[in-house]
Amino acid sequence: MAGAAWLLLGSFFLLLLLRVPIAVALGASSFLTIWMYDLGFPVISYNFWAGIAKFPLLAIPFFILAGVIMEKAGMAERIVRFIRVLVGHWPGGLGLVAVVVGIFWGAVSGSGPATVAALGTVLIPGMARLGYDRKFATAVISATSELSIVIPPSIALIIYATLANQSVRTMFMAGVVPGLVVGAILAALTVFLSVQRGYGGEPRASQSEVLAALRDAVWALLAPVIILGGIYGGIFTPTESAAVAVFYALFVGLFVYRTLEPRHLFRYLADAVVATSVIMIVVTLAGIFSWTAASIGVVDRISQAILLLADAPWLLILVLNAFLLILGMLLDAISVYYIFLPIFLPVMAALDWHPVWFGVMMTVNLALGQITPPVAVNLYMGAYIAGIKLEELWSEVWRFAAATVVGLLLISYIPSMTLWLPGLLGMR
Repeated sequence: MAGAAWLLLGSFFLLLLLRVPIAVALGASSFLTIWMYDLGFPVISYNFWAGIAKFPLLAIPFFILAGVIMEKAGMAERIVRFIRVLVGHWPGGLGLVAVVVGIFWGAVSGSGPATVAALGTVLIPGMARLGYDRKFATAVISATSELSIVIPPSIALIIYATLANQSVRTMFMAGVVPGLVVGAILAALTVFLSVQRGYGGEPRASQSEVLAALRDAVWALLAPVIILGGIYGGIFTPTESAAVAVFYALFVGLFVYRTLEPRHLFRYLADAVVATSVIMIVVTLAGIFSWTAASIGVVDRISQAILLLADAPWLLILVLNAFLLILGMLLDAISVYYIFLPIFLPVMAALDWHPVWFGVMMTVNLALGQITPPVAVNLYMGAYIAGIKLEELWSEVWRFAAATVVGLLLISYIPSMTLWLPGLLGMR
């Protein structure tokens, strides 16, 4: 089946080089290989259905819809305002605000580009008015938003848990500490660069202003508490929590803030359906690609090749991180999970690596791909909002990418950082 492997992988990467959309490249290369080597066309329909007929995946459209409604309801703006009155007067305070709010909003949206869209329109102009360079402001927001797929609720962790047969609840809790560690590193870098460049803070807010901002933001601040508290407390499953998040967002937007109009709800539903459809099309076609690769023996051969480094686990971890870093530059996280996780699962089993730790390590690495070209979806969104060219951003973004790599190495070589919280909560 060597010829089939060359056909599958060669046609896939050729289509990528021709800038064919990833979903089309996955499907076309799979269908061509199945047809040429008579693997059975009827299996395509079965795999198409099996790829999405998984209960945990139901959380994805609900979390996307909840994020859309919360953004339209003005929750992001209120959280930004509250954090600004708390720390905005510090030197480089608005840069720190961008990091803190980015981490917090990541616990609502679960999507990097969505977080950039929600926060960039508020913070980039505000930082520019205070003298921050627009490229720096865009880099800070884009880099921090990568943590949206690490800090729960995370669409990426839902998909990993589904494929690796792990508990979504456990994966969510495992992402908390690593996400906060990387966030702390990004915050320290942001403050350091802001102070070094002389970016000042805003006037100190009075106590009454702080209390007023808190009252205005309290309903928004409660959103992740309800979502994650309900999951941790066993009140509802991650999928049920996603549905709860939608109804909570509707309640706050319609009856508390009164910023939503019923006549616009259909448009919000349409936005969520489009975003979900894009993800699910990639999920189904990547699943067919993965099945094809396993059927022709590609998965086994690559897994065996990786295990040649089993005698030096530290080196193997380093090699896998470098490999995933390159993949993250070229492919979206969902495609990487479906294509390569079947290869990594036998490696994890052979080396007795904890799948929860590996999943978080893999996710942080792929999060880095959101700010490393050519894919760099966060940078595309940030550049669009800021009105600057994508290539102009790299002069600022590379520092934040390097800072993320530092956090990634800590997560990679200190598994207890990932496993501590699930173990504390009895989820290991």
